[in-house]
Formats: sequence, structure tokens, C-alpha cells
Amino acid sequence: MADGSTPETYDYIIVGAGSAGCVLANRLSEDPKTRVLLLEAGGRDSSFWIHIPIGYGKTIADPKVNWKFETEPNPALGGRRIYWPRGRVLGGSSSINGLIYIRGQAEDYDHWRQLGNTGWSYEDVLPYFRRAEDNENGADRYHGSGGPLSVTNLRERNPLCDAYIAAAEACGIPRNPDFNGARQEGAGYFQATVRNGRRASTAVAYLRPAGRRPNLTVLTGAEAERILTAGRRATGVRFRRDGRETVTAMARREVVLAAGSVKSPQLLMVSGIGPAGHLAEFGITPVLDLPGVGQNLQDHYGGQITWRCNRPITMNDVMLSRWKQLHVGLQWLLARRGPLSVPAGQASLFTRALPDSATPDLQFLFQTFSGGYYEDGLFKFSGFANFICPVRPESRGELTLRSADPHDMPRLAPNYFSAERDRRIAVEGLKLARRMAAAPPLRDFIVDEHLPGSATASDAQILDYLVKNGGCVSHQVGTCKMGTDPLAVVDPELRVHGIAGLRVVDASIMPRLISGNTNAPTIMIAEKAADMIRKGAA
Repeated sequence: MADGSTPETYDYIIVGAGSAGCVLANRLSEDPKTRVLLLEAGGRDSSFWIHIPIGYGKTIADPKVNWKFETEPNPALGGRRIYWPRGRVLGGSSSINGLIYIRGQAEDYDHWRQLGNTGWSYEDVLPYFRRAEDNENGADRYHGSGGPLSVTNLRERNPLCDAYIAAAEACGIPRNPDFNGARQEGAGYFQATVRNGRRASTAVAYLRPAGRRPNLTVLTGAEAERILTAGRRATGVRFRRDGRETVTAMARREVVLAAGSVKSPQLLMVSGIGPAGHLAEFGITPVLDLPGVGQNLQDHYGGQITWRCNRPITMNDVMLSRWKQLHVGLQWLLARRGPLSVPAGQASLFTRALPDSATPDLQFLFQTFSGGYYEDGLFKFSGFANFICPVRPESRGELTLRSADPHDMPRLAPNYFSAERDRRIAVEGLKLARRMAAAPPLRDFIVDEHLPGSATASDAQILDYLVKNGGCVSHQVGTCKMGTDPLAVVDPELRVHGIAGLRVVDASIMPRLISGNTNAPTIMIAEKAADMIRKGAA
């Protein structure tokens, strides 16, 4: 409803229909007496490429469903800017990501608890991981069955993946059939958020089943501009509808930000909640001086090693042949099988690159294709790749405003590779990848190393390659961190410090980045937050 008219009032307004927002919309609207408004800046998830798993290769750079953020020049990367794809569509990044289901290590969540976040130890969060899951392998201590989120095994297994896992064993890394079970360490296959060969985003898994509830209103093309406050209480949201009409909605109980690690802190700051000195630079009147907003930015940065393959069994080969493209397309259309039904990485390993690491500090994402990053496309030859990623980076960055305009992209300064330990882990990781490539049976598939190539031999040369050619996995977290210290933005109940009726529920609340992909933990956070919110309203 346009300004000047009586605003509509809801019990809860959720800003952002992504990995967390769709979960919250489902869970909070389970109570038929509760009115819920869900705002999404993007459109509906109607694109064919969203629902076909391999479609991430298209959506990862499609401005129709993607914010397409870009960082400031990174000092430790020679001034390079790094592209950040983030979902701008129902389902958010769960609609455009690589579909990999990884939770991280139990120790990650125990560390959150040790930082003062009561209720966030591994034993505390495990029930919410289990509640979310409909795991193909059934329920046990670690997994759930019958939940909204489909978690399945790979139906298509390329012989390269079996060779990769065997090569890891030859290098002393044990097999692990379940990275989300009793231990993370080892080599094995990923599970994926796929159901019957189609992507299982949170829009599909959570929002669609709740879509017909009369107490849930979902608005697309609704980009939040400001959190409305009265004194120290959040009272509603002002948003722009379809780029034109300015609309106000009021919240009887709470406003919940689930807009992600970029947009949630930006929206707080343009609404006057953040570092007062920084806000004053843009003429924003402070509602609350909260210095931690936008700080503590963390992400996974690494690099890839690529090989030429001596057999036509890679995704590169499919894309080089019109006949093969037709064949795999029909496979998916008729049976929901084949290379188009698999996630971005099929196999992986978690191991310790440095001897003083108590738990795995390194993740490999093995891919049966090879190419550049995001918009660069696949190489024009048969090839495969291994992405090398230090999983608990010590590098820290920040997000700051570019202007007071909420539609203006903020300044993103992740400071990748600024910590020496991150650089050491990445270098040792590439050396391990080479040892695996020299081990049987993986070596039997390799013509030669394409990038960085055998001329890149010393540690200094490897580091130089990673600095000049690496990229991120787009696991940005931490910009509204949970805690009780002076830089904490939300408390362990995810309530914004000093502002009643306002919470943040998305990956931005993570005080430390977890050891792996972030979609599953973000869904868990929303499942747990839904209980907290309902408990607070009781």
C-alpha cells in the first residue's frame, strides 16, 4: 500500500526470501493466527535453469536472478576485484548455488558456544539439522527423515570421482562415506539438495508447501529501503515495489532481516543502526551506535588446479559436442538423470594441511569439468579440476556504505589472503592435489596439468599463482555477528542489541565461518530461530 494510505500490519515481516527467509516464512506461518509478510527483492523462481541442477552455470552470472556483487580491490591479491554471485530470487542463493550439502565440523559450533553463544553448541544445533532433512539414507543420530529439505546421494558417478577418492587413500587420507556424520575428515562423495533430479531450494522445499496459507503474504520485486523505528523499537519496513511504488508495512511483533551477509548489514546501516561515525559520513541520523555492523566479514577464498583428461568423460566434452548436449538434455528431460542432474562438486575431501591443526583446515571440491571462474566458461578441451579451499580463514574484512541509498551496492572489502596462515594452507593444498594426481588411479586419466602447470614449482610461485588467479566460493558470513562482545550485532537469540522487535536470521550472524559450504548451516540457523521467535511470542 502506497505511502499516505493506511499501512498493512502483520505479526512478522521477513526481509529476504532466501535460504533463511523461506524457512522462517514456512515455520512462522504454521500458526494460522499469525500473519506473516515475506519480502523478496527479486522475482519468482520460474527460470528453467534454476530447477535443473547444472543450471547454476547459467544463473551464477544472470542479472535476472543474481545481485552480481563485486568487491573493492583486494590489497593482498594485487588489487584484484572478486565477483560475488548472490541470489536475487525466491530461494535466494539456494536457487543458484552448487547444491552441495555440507554442515561443517562439530567443533565449529562448539567454538561458537565457547565465544559466549549459549545454545549454539553442536549438540544444540544438531536437532535442527535433523529436523530440516529428508535424507535419502534415512534417519539416525546425525540425520533426519521426513523434513522439508531433500538431501540425496549422487545418482551419477563419473569414474574420475572414484579415481580421485582412491588417489586420496593412496596419499593417506581415509574414505569417508558421510561428511555430515560422526566425523568430517576424509575423502568421499557429496550429498546434494536435489529431489528427483531437480534442485531442492528453500523456495521449493519450504515456501512452496506454505504458499497457499492465507496468513502468509509473499511479495516479489519488493526491495527493502529502511527499517522503521520508534525510539529503540523496530515497527515496520519501508520498501519499493517493482522499482516504483514506495510501500510501508508495519510489524506487530518483529521485523526479521534474512537478506544475507551483504544486504542485512547494509539495511541496518541505512536505517541508522551501525557505527555512528560511519553513518554520519553519509548524513544518516544514528538510531543506535552499533559499531560491529558490517565488521567481521569472512569468506572462503582459494584456487583451482586443472588437468587435461585423456578420455572424453568430462562435462567439457559434453559442451563441445552438439550430439552429446542433446543426449544429456534428453536424459534429464525424460528420466531426470545424467550429467545435468549433479551438483557443482561431486567428490570432496577434508584434511589437515598444517601439522598444528587439530581438525581439517582444508577442503577440496573435485569437479568433472574445468574452466575459469563464473562468467569465463569451460575450457575447450577435455578436462577436470580441483578447487583448493582453506576452510577456517583467519583473514577478516568489512562491509561499509558507499552512500545512504539502499539501492547502491555497498563497499565490500573481504581482505582475502591477508592472513599468512590462509596462504600457507592454500599452498600446501595445491601441493597435496599434485601428489594425488601422481597417484594411481587418478594419474591414469591425466594428460598433463593445465593450470598452474609444471613450471609453477616453488612455494613462492604457487602462492603467486593463487594470488593472481584464485577466487571465492561465495560463503560470505559474519557481518552481523552473534555474541556478547562490543562488536556483536545480535545476541544468542539473534535479537539486535539495543533494538527491540528486530532480529537478524541469516549467514551474517555466524561469529566464525564454518568449515565448509554455508547453505545447510543457514537453513539450520533459520530452523532454530523460528523456535526462538515463537517462544518469545508465547
